Amino acid sequence: MNGMRMICTTISVLLATAPCAFAASTVKVYSSGLLVLAFLGFCALVVVIQLIPAIITLFGMVKGLAKKGAETQAAKVEVSK
Repeated sequence: MNGMRMICTTISVLLATAPCAFAASTVKVYSSGLLVLAFLGFCALVVVIQLIPAIITLFGMVKGLAKKGAETQAAKVEVSK
């Protein structure tokens, strides 16, 4: 049991200190131009615009399922009377 505890402790200490060894250097400053930022903003805008019809379609499907469930519930009540 002590051997297993020793192995676990050793592995956890090694894993805890490993990220320090592989840390990235932060000396370089962001130096991309305005056109790169404009392009990334345009790409983000395209993604957001495509989400709008997807959300509307999802809302319609959920609404249709709820309506179908209500009709099924009404049919069950009608049959049981």
